[in-house]
Amino acid sequence: MGGLLLPTIHGMELETQGLLASIILQICTSNRTCTRRRQIISKHYYGCPDDKTFQHMASVYSRSHYNMSLSKEFEGGITNGAFWYPIYGGMQDWNYIHGGCFELTLEISDTKWPKADELPIIWEHNRMSMLNLLASLIKSGVHGRIFAADTGRPVPGSVMIKGIDSKVSASSTFGDYHRIVAPGETYEVVASMRGFRQKSTRIRLEQEAVSLDFILDPDGADGQTKLLPRSNDRGCRCDNDNAAKPFHVHEAHLWLYLLIVSVLLALYVVFKRKTVPRLLAYRHSSSLRRPVAV
Repeated sequence: MGGLLLPTIHGMELETQGLLASIILQICTSNRTCTRRRQIISKHYYGCPDDKTFQHMASVYSRSHYNMSLSKEFEGGITNGAFWYPIYGGMQDWNYIHGGCFELTLEISDTKWPKADELPIIWEHNRMSMLNLLASLIKSGVHGRIFAADTGRPVPGSVMIKGIDSKVSASSTFGDYHRIVAPGETYEVVASMRGFRQKSTRIRLEQEAVSLDFILDPDGADGQTKLLPRSNDRGCRCDNDNAAKPFHVHEAHLWLYLLIVSVLLALYVVFKRKTVPRLLAYRHSSSLRRPVAV
């Protein structure tokens, strides 16, 4: 079994001998262990915490395909993996639980070993599906950054959706996070970080992505900083009591910037005073030595 070297939010696993987008299905308990045995016995639908998001991703692929969504065997061209047939120890489950990766298994051909001359046709049938699926990760979901209120710097906090037992971590360099969720729903987004007080806000996610920044107060602070929903986003309705306010530069950084600007300005003035007279003198001497044609 392979491992994830870098955290991802999406994966595709191509297979043949079928034509559908298979979505993950697992029975997750509070201690994060999963099994598919009950699914085989009862044939009931047990969705994972992000079941709606998986259905949305699979539907994007199926609807963009040449004929996958027209399947008579699978409604909409998608199915739940465990409901179709069981796989134990699959990469879908491992990636979702341990790597936070949303992985789809894509059955792209009814032939197990397609001929070489059939590959261009298979590619054309799936090309837009792959592109639209990747584009949907940017066009939907919640994206933003997490800052520390005392320093103004990004922090590697975590973001979760209330009611969904799954977290995403912000990067340590830029503090950016990306949480994929299905559109058309209302979510409560919670940002947290050790040593800081968590903050939350409710959003209504329509068909476009929502950008939402968080400024976290350290433990023991007065809590006057606010959430920062970005003003140029559409489709976001934030029911947060904290009003947004501009993000200010830290005072220590401001003095440093002013010092650098002052030094650069002084160097410019000195350079100008020394260079301009020399340039004029050079031009004057050159004009005196210039030959005269009679």
